[in-house]
Amino acid sequence: MGQHVSRTDFEWTEDQEPHAPRRKEILAKYPQIKRLFGYDPKFKWIVTAMVLTQLLMLYLVKNWSWYTVLGLAYCFGGVINHSLMLAIHEISHNLAFGHARPMANKILGIFANLPIGLPFACAFKKYHLEHHRYQGDDELDSDIPTSLEAKLFCTTGGKLLWLFLQPLFYALRPVFTRPRSPTKLELFNTVLQLSFNFAVFYFLGAKSLVYMLGGSLLAMGVHPVAGHFISEHYMFKKGFETYSYYGPLNWITFNVGYHNEHHDFPAVPGSRLPQVCSYVPQVCSSGM
Repeated sequence: MGQHVSRTDFEWTEDQEPHAPRRKEILAKYPQIKRLFGYDPKFKWIVTAMVLTQLLMLYLVKNWSWYTVLGLAYCFGGVINHSLMLAIHEISHNLAFGHARPMANKILGIFANLPIGLPFACAFKKYHLEHHRYQGDDELDSDIPTSLEAKLFCTTGGKLLWLFLQPLFYALRPVFTRPRSPTKLELFNTVLQLSFNFAVFYFLGAKSLVYMLGGSLLAMGVHPVAGHFISEHYMFKKGFETYSYYGPLNWITFNVGYHNEHHDFPAVPGSRLPQVCSYVPQVCSSGM
């Protein structure tokens, strides 16, 4: 299965989550960054347009060949669905309607969840905010692969297999590492999503359902838009826990590549994260 990795353990440190002190230090020097805080009024319309595009595609693909459906699921539908997943990431920070309208944010998240097929919009927030608060904590940050994953997928071939299975691990890891009782809204999200999936299958057929679910799963695995799962927090240089990417894939991922900037200033919507670089260019120039 390929060469075994050279190290057998995680990088351990007693330091606190790095972005809170960075935020305090940067804001003290560049207080004008606070002007970027707040929600993006255009965001809800972008999300709505993507959802409507996918609904149209669900109707169109029902009579197309399986080769066409699978190809589109990987190259088109999966990209939009992955972008919608990252829209839900933005919504988890209340960047669609602001902190004053939490329910409006949640409703938009459930709506954005529909073409994805996997009910996670409401549950995602509580785990993701813990990821920000406790980044790198092996017990509290469910974004970190478990020690069992590290031991099982420790060769080149094993890591490739892990990439293919990334959707499974990303979805199920919190269930085992940080189990929580579902809220009423999470149950509603699940029931509505499963009902929508059934309606797609019943009225449009298997090809539409495969286009929807297959696209979501394929675009979370070995896919260009899924590269951020690896690039964001996997330690490539000792002492640096978060990395930024400034390439063209940010155009379709709500600038999630600006990940240092996002963790430093989660109150800044993705559309404005590049402007952080105009205030703090030395941070953006390094990407770490």
